[in-house]
Amino acid sequence: MIVINNFDEYKSLEGTLVGTSSWHVIDQNQINRFADATLDHQWIHTDEQRAMNESPYHSTIAHGYLTLSLIPYLWKQIAEVRNISMEINYGIENFKFGQPVKVNDEVCLQAKIKSVTDLKGTVKVVVLAKLLIKNQLKPAYTGDVVFLYHFA
Repeated sequence: MIVINNFDEYKSLEGTLVGTSSWHVIDQNQINRFADATLDHQWIHTDEQRAMNESPYHSTIAHGYLTLSLIPYLWKQIAEVRNISMEINYGIENFKFGQPVKVNDEVCLQAKIKSVTDLKGTVKVVVLAKLLIKNQLKPAYTGDVVFLYHFA
């Protein structure tokens, strides 16, 4: 894990692949809880029997937004940003889902710092995020995640 204490340390990481998180299994329980939280109970996510018989993947798949929502959790395994009074998930840009994550797939986040900008005391960081799927060549998604930090 990389530790970042201030703007200058963050800035020095521009263009750097800073790391990869540990693997995380997305199981049916997590998919079902996400479906309940978002009211998205589409059968491709929640009906295991129907998905096995009718889906081209022959299993349920994780919601794309479930995989996206893992970014803060997985990012914190890659980088510890210290001396901040506030951290904001500011946005996502240029995001593409490459392939679905099937139930019980293992995923990890790979992160590269694209840019670090000081906006009059607020530090804007753009991270190129790739969600890798174990034993798959194509990532589940690729895109830019934007964080805002207020260093103390």
